[in-house]
Amino acid sequence: MIDDSRAMRRILRKFLEELGFDVLEAGHGKEALEVLDGCETVPELALIDWNMPEMNGLEFVVEVRKRPEWRNITLVMVTTESEHSQIVRALASGAHEYVIKPFTKDGMLDKLALLGLVPVGVLS
Repeated sequence: MIDDSRAMRRILRKFLEELGFDVLEAGHGKEALEVLDGCETVPELALIDWNMPEMNGLEFVVEVRKRPEWRNITLVMVTTESEHSQIVRALASGAHEYVIKPFTKDGMLDKLALLGLVPVGVLS
């Protein structure tokens, strides 16, 4: 997960760990690229804030999409940016889904289920 807010990273970490995900964190896009470069196994999911210092979420999405070895990462924007044009830009740049903050646990679970990323039995 990539977010400059420690509180938001803590919330998302707890949620994702409850679903059985191993979680890596970064405070901005450049740090996230460094984390990805150091991974032995490519993560299957990235939850990305839009507004961050150093490199914003949209710039991160564009950079990830340039790298063939990262093409299978599911990219989900999780942001306060709610204008239709921003959503269109993110999806056109390569994000798979878009979640507007504040979000509910059920809403996030629905998005992950839609993307086929919720472990078996979680929704039962």
